[in-house]
Amino acid sequence: MKVAVISDIHGNHYALERVLSVAKKQGVSKILVLGDIVGYYYHPDKVMKALDDWDYELIKGNHEDFLLKLLDGKIENNFLKEKYGSGHELAIKKLSKEQINQFRIAPDRKHIIVNEVNILMCHGANFDTGFYLYPDSNEDILKKCNEPAMDFVVVGHSHYPFVYRNTNSTLINVGSVGQSRKEGGVANWLIINTINKSFELMSTAYNINELIDEVKMIDPDMPYLQSILKRTTT
Repeated sequence: MKVAVISDIHGNHYALERVLSVAKKQGVSKILVLGDIVGYYYHPDKVMKALDDWDYELIKGNHEDFLLKLLDGKIENNFLKEKYGSGHELAIKKLSKEQINQFRIAPDRKHIIVNEVNILMCHGANFDTGFYLYPDSNEDILKKCNEPAMDFVVVGHSHYPFVYRNTNSTLINVGSVGQSRKEGGVANWLIINTINKSFELMSTAYNINELIDEVKMIDPDMPYLQSILKRTTT
């Protein structure tokens, strides 16, 4: 069985739809979503609708936490908008109560067993869901992510994909579908084959033009939201 692992879609349904198209052709049967469906960009409703066609598991990321705090009056919209753009504000307008409730009940981390393969879903590090893991993170930190009972520890959050083989488990940062900070216009994600425990980090190109036009219209004073979509490989 092939399982896709995706993270940090950030309302970018253009990228997600390309990923799901490739996943279907690759014979993927299940999707693990590591959070940050919302934030930055503008179509979390279309993201949720696209995922509804699949068997998927969901945990929440820090941007779901931001959204819930915004709804509960625990954080100001201006703070989020100045830092991340209009994504959270539009998510409130576009998502149904049922979809928002999915975020409320979603755990911060989740242990999934598929064909006797143990996978720990996390947004950030397994020892701290808000901690960013990068390809050049200190080795002591990466070793801290070892989980003796797991085959794979899969994370997102930093938007940079990488693999680190620990003593017992393999740590994989799947990167970001919707806002790669490695290369603009490319969605990063992962396929795990649970039959033989093999895996492949995937890079799927998508057309950024429509999204850039939306950013220019909705968040014209946030050039970062455009420039990151055009970033060359770093």
